[in-house]
Amino acid sequence: MRISAAWLLVLLPGVAAAQELPRALPVPGGIAAVKLAPASEPPPRAYFNGARVMVVSQDDHWHAVVGLPLSLAPGAQKLTAMGREGVGREYAFTVQPKEYAAQYLTLTNKRLVDPGAKDLERIQRDQVAVARAFGSWTEAAEPPLRFALPAQGRLSSEFGLRRFFNNQPRQPHSGIDIAAPEGAPVTAPAPGIVVETGDYFFNGNTVFLDHGQGLITMYNHLKRIEVKPGARVTIGQKIGEVGMTGRVTGAHLHWTVSLNKTAIDPLLLTPGAAPSAVSSGAGPQPAQTLQAGD
Repeated sequence: MRISAAWLLVLLPGVAAAQELPRALPVPGGIAAVKLAPASEPPPRAYFNGARVMVVSQDDHWHAVVGLPLSLAPGAQKLTAMGREGVGREYAFTVQPKEYAAQYLTLTNKRLVDPGAKDLERIQRDQVAVARAFGSWTEAAEPPLRFALPAQGRLSSEFGLRRFFNNQPRQPHSGIDIAAPEGAPVTAPAPGIVVETGDYFFNGNTVFLDHGQGLITMYNHLKRIEVKPGARVTIGQKIGEVGMTGRVTGAHLHWTVSLNKTAIDPLLLTPGAAPSAVSSGAGPQPAQTLQAGD
């Protein structure tokens, strides 16, 4: 199910709402904060890799808050900001290297590792719906950049893990996993609007929240969904329950945070939490192995 985004907070030209920037960690899967024009000027439109990026005000300047893809190569990068006259200006920043751990998971349900033709058709439909949700954009003067954790429990899988299912390489882990009992509450980490819900082959029962300016969060494997598209939610409001739907090895919540259509480490937006995996420049971590039922 999907609705058109109706949550609109208009940015007034020349009015800068002070905003605390998230923890900047310019690595693949991290966040770059790039200083732009003075906040006395109208807010610019900024773009990175063809996608519009969040722009907020802090310390009398506009700043671009840029999600960096896990696949991004370290080194020099540029974003473009468009001013009032429509003239683009390039801003340079540097992406540092970061090594992520490997994780090996064993699933007894082979269908979840090697889907058949009908399952692949469903997966393709799921991918379209997920991309549409992550592509949502609503103007917001002050998008939330500090999140609470959406569930209470142990961090069972970190962001960015290089994943192998039954020794077959798959996409890196695009969020964090919080292990919690089935039926435990899942709550909104910040105010937002429910942009889409659905039941997907890999992700199971899923909720997407739009927090404004391309900041989208996703909640997977839910036992129950307790919100509907179009609903506005407040921080701490229950949106579902921890479950075991989709491709799982046990009851947990998978939480993805997407910024400019890019999955980033959710812990960068969670005060007091250390970023996932290895610090930049460090060597690889030992492999992690989970058996079905873990």
